[in-house]
Amino acid sequence: MAPAAIRHAETSGARRLHGTRPRIPHFLALLVLLLTACGDGTTTDAAGQQTGQATPAGQVAQERAGPVGEETGRLGPTATEEATQPVYIFPETWTGDLDVMEERRVIRVLTVYGVGRYFLDGAEEKGLIKEVSSQLERYINKRLKRKTLKVYVVVTPVARDQLVPALLAGQGDIIMAGLSITPERQEEVAFTIPVSKPVSEILVTGPAAPAVASIEDLSGKTIYVRHSSSYRESVEALNLQFEEAGKATVEIAPVSELLEDEDLIEMVNSGMLPWAIVDDYKLAQWGEVFANLKPRPDIVFREGARIAWAFRKESPLLEQALNDYLKVNREGTLTGNILKNRYYRDFDWAANALGGNDYNRFEKLKHIFEKYGEKYGIEHLMVAAQGYQESRLDQSARSRAGAIGVMQLLPSTARDPNVGIPNIEEVDPNIHAGVKYLDFLRRRYLSDPGIDDFNRTLLALATYNMGPRNMINVRNRAGKQGYDPNVWFDNVEVVAAKSIGREPVQYVANIFKYYLAYRLSAEQELRRHAARERAGME
Repeated sequence: MAPAAIRHAETSGARRLHGTRPRIPHFLALLVLLLTACGDGTTTDAAGQQTGQATPAGQVAQERAGPVGEETGRLGPTATEEATQPVYIFPETWTGDLDVMEERRVIRVLTVYGVGRYFLDGAEEKGLIKEVSSQLERYINKRLKRKTLKVYVVVTPVARDQLVPALLAGQGDIIMAGLSITPERQEEVAFTIPVSKPVSEILVTGPAAPAVASIEDLSGKTIYVRHSSSYRESVEALNLQFEEAGKATVEIAPVSELLEDEDLIEMVNSGMLPWAIVDDYKLAQWGEVFANLKPRPDIVFREGARIAWAFRKESPLLEQALNDYLKVNREGTLTGNILKNRYYRDFDWAANALGGNDYNRFEKLKHIFEKYGEKYGIEHLMVAAQGYQESRLDQSARSRAGAIGVMQLLPSTARDPNVGIPNIEEVDPNIHAGVKYLDFLRRRYLSDPGIDDFNRTLLALATYNMGPRNMINVRNRAGKQGYDPNVWFDNVEVVAAKSIGREPVQYVANIFKYYLAYRLSAEQELRRHAARERAGME
């Protein structure tokens, strides 16, 4: 039998850091991109062409949750359901070397939830870190000569800025998340031998980037980076050089700690961001997926960086075991190369919300979203982003199940007394009905005073996709499994991925990507307007 700490986690289940998510004031930090493969639902345009969108809300609400106003009468899974759902939770924190881990029979790997790296598809864990952890588990048990009473290696995804704090607090034992070895990090943690060849941090530009001849041309420009990243340290070092030369420094704009490099690369490729800083090897992984990227190996922020696993200092037994494992399994070895290549191919990526015709549709419909967003107290850019996810803002879109228009509602959903909006074949009432339905979901199913407004909207978006009954059950399971049932990112979404599947996670993630794109566009327009006003006064 497995030890108590993981008796219900033998499939390497994950627990987020309950209660550690910081308040995020900057609008960019409202974004998380947990990209997995697209769901199965599709819609069609007027010509009958598939647009590849998620299952429409009206269809989900009716098929999975019954009538719109139906009360489920049950707040969680039945006893039978609960018996089949492993409880992924570590109620204790602890520190110590490999001998302590062997005694407890568990090694906890901290990573970041994301496509390719580690993600859940239903109840199945997938990704590079999952497979490496399974290999490490076999290696450790062979090394310790344990056969029946094994030591388990369990993966725990957390927000990126929580990786080091969680390690030091005893909520994990190893960080596998593509961390570069930097002097700042070495003050807090120890590192294994490098798991990668030397890498450089370079600029990558996309179709929205202005001309840049050299790194000096970034003087006075803005670059979006995570505060916890080595890229931030590199830009700060560049700014010191600029200050010494009397040049304007680079403006460092922080982005969400949940925004991974591959997400930034995708957004640069689609024109949502002009550029980003990334490790050069990542461009080789994603170059075949994103055709609009222009790597700039001549614009280097850091050279010779090495990627490694991190662990707590003064852990010589663990250090030796990990280094011995990596000598025969890291990048450059046959096994390491096979694993690396396996998990960075064949993923679907969301379209560019600012591209040509799509953005023109947004401009034409923006006043309708503003009207009903204000009426129901939901930010209009958020519901516009939802409309883009549902239909690409195309009122002619029709699903095979009969869902209609921009917000992809079934006529039966629009007719329900809780919505009661006729004529959804027309764009104004269609958007009205979608926003009103979203507001209904917030008020009826997500009225708990413990849910803040931000998460109430996120949870309502997910409910729009997967139905109220599923949301009630998923939130109930989240609480029982050690997650915060009032928080979507890193908490309810993980349980939803395991029990429902990838579609609701992708759905909410994409909406926030489009929301970010619209916010960036709005900011740029305000800046242009201010610049014109300043020019007029000069």
